[in-house]
Amino acid sequence: MNAIVRLDGSALLARAEELAVLLTDTVDGGASVGFLAPLDRAEALAWWKERAAAVDEGGLAVWAATGERVAGTVSLAFPDKPNSRHRAELVKLMVHREARGRGLGRALLATAERAAAEAGITLLHLDTETGSPAESLYRTAGWTRAGVIPDYAATPAGALRPTTLFYKRLGVPTP
Repeated sequence: MNAIVRLDGSALLARAEELAVLLTDTVDGGASVGFLAPLDRAEALAWWKERAAAVDEGGLAVWAATGERVAGTVSLAFPDKPNSRHRAELVKLMVHREARGRGLGRALLATAERAAAEAGITLLHLDTETGSPAESLYRTAGWTRAGVIPDYAATPAGALRPTTLFYKRLGVPTP
């Protein structure tokens, strides 16, 4: 089983090559995570390296499932506006195709939810491709479907697909 660890900026940079492999595998596998196929390894590496500053500044939290290599990751993006500090966006939940079907995605999701609650976050939100395996994961993990936006994002192959919005309350909001 992979250990799930939170990465600081320097750890993210140290694992950037492995994270780039994970990202390219995810895109190659057809997951809609913001990139078109084929995703160049150098582009994936640069994208991950660009995240390090946000991690060190506290605007982004990144966890990686580590072992022989990074097998999965999940992140939380924190808003910087005073009226939204109670919420965060769950982003880039990815599991390498060779590691799927063993509960790693669910473990990463639970880790992010737990950390968010511990940080005082009371509301999480996300978007995912409608009809994707990820949609089923969120639904069975207790997330609430808020609605669907047609033609929201392109698949890695470039086809426009609807996106389902989800949210999850983690606690009672406090003013």
